[in-house]
Amino acid sequence: MLYIGCPQWSSAHWKGRFFTRDCQPKHMLSQYSQIFNSVEGNTSFYADPSPETILKWQNSVPSHFQFTFKIPRRFSHDMALRNCQSDLLEWLKLFEPLFENIGQIMLQLPKSCSPDYLDTIRDFSRLLPHNLPIGIEVRHLGFFDKADNETKFNQFLIAQNHNRIMMDTRPLFSEPPLTEAIIDAQKKKPKVPLHVISTAQAPIIRYVGCSDLQANKQLYRPWLNKIRHWLDEGKTPYLFFHTADNYDAPLLAKQFIADLAHPAATLGEFPADLEPSQTNLF
Repeated sequence: MLYIGCPQWSSAHWKGRFFTRDCQPKHMLSQYSQIFNSVEGNTSFYADPSPETILKWQNSVPSHFQFTFKIPRRFSHDMALRNCQSDLLEWLKLFEPLFENIGQIMLQLPKSCSPDYLDTIRDFSRLLPHNLPIGIEVRHLGFFDKADNETKFNQFLIAQNHNRIMMDTRPLFSEPPLTEAIIDAQKKKPKVPLHVISTAQAPIIRYVGCSDLQANKQLYRPWLNKIRHWLDEGKTPYLFFHTADNYDAPLLAKQFIADLAHPAATLGEFPADLEPSQTNLF
C-alpha cells in the first residue's frame, strides 16, 4: 500500500475547493481522511495537544488512516536529543491512544546536527518503542557526502530498521522567488541533496512541488518508477505533497496518483466535489 497525504489536514483555503463549503475546523480532519490515508503531523513538532484532542483525532479518522507525527522540536532542537528520557516517555504516553493509527513517527533533526552526533541519535532512538516505526530526516550536509559519514548513517538506519526521510525540494528551488509564498518557503525549506534510498520497509518522501502543477509532471517523473518499484517489492512508501503555501497540495497529490496508475495507490473523492452545485440548490 502507498500512504499519501499533505503536511497538514486543516486549511481555510481548502473550504469549497476540497472540503465542503461550510466545513468547520473541527470537521476538517474527518473530511481530509475521506481523501487521504495519511498526514504529515507537523502540529506535534511545535506543541503538545491535550489528551482530549488526541481522542478527538482518533475518533475523526477511519481505522486504516495512519498519522506520521513529528517528535517535538524541544527534544530534537532545544535538548539536542540529550537528557530527555522522562519527558519523552510522557510524550509517548500522551500519544499512546493513537498508536494503532500512527504509521511511524518522524524525527526531524536540525542543520546543526552533524555526523558527530550519530551516537547521540542512536541512543535517542533506543528510547522509542520497538513497535513504533521511525523515520529520520537529516539536514547537515555531512550526511550527504557519499562517503564514510553517509555510509555509517545509512548502515545504522538499516541495522535498526529505521526509515531515512527523503526531502525533495528541487521543484521548489527550480522556480524564481516571485511571490511571498515562494520566498518564504525557500527561506524555510532545506536545500539539501536528494539521495534516494530505502533503508527499511516504509520509505518517506516529502515532495515540495513548484507552483505550476503541470511543470511538476516532469520533475516527479523519476519518482513514479521508484514508487512502483517499491510497491512491487512489497514496501509501504509514505509520500507527502507540499507546495509553497500548500494551497494546491491536494491537487498535486491527485495529479501524481493519476500519473502513477498503480492499483495500490488510490485517493478518495474531494468532499467538495460531492456537494450539489450552488445552481442546483434552488
